[in-house]
Amino acid sequence: MKKSLGTVILTVILGVMIGAIVSDVIGLFLTEGSVAEQLFVRYISFGPDVTHWNLVVLDLTFGFQIHFNLMSVIGVFIASQMLRWYR
Repeated sequence: MKKSLGTVILTVILGVMIGAIVSDVIGLFLTEGSVAEQLFVRYISFGPDVTHWNLVVLDLTFGFQIHFNLMSVIGVFIASQMLRWYR
């Protein structure tokens, strides 16, 4: 059965979020600077630079960053496998 685009996007976002939470929990038990900590907790960050608009009466700041690490990728993989068996 074909999945809607919204379902696929929701699955990817949930997979990344679950992977990030698992990564933070794993990071609590690992020593800082260890190889395991670098593998599971460190992330690669990318996204556009922050844009700042000063409109005299209103100050606006726009920007976002996306952080990927190994657990986020594993979370997306597991979520995609669960989506595969959904319905």
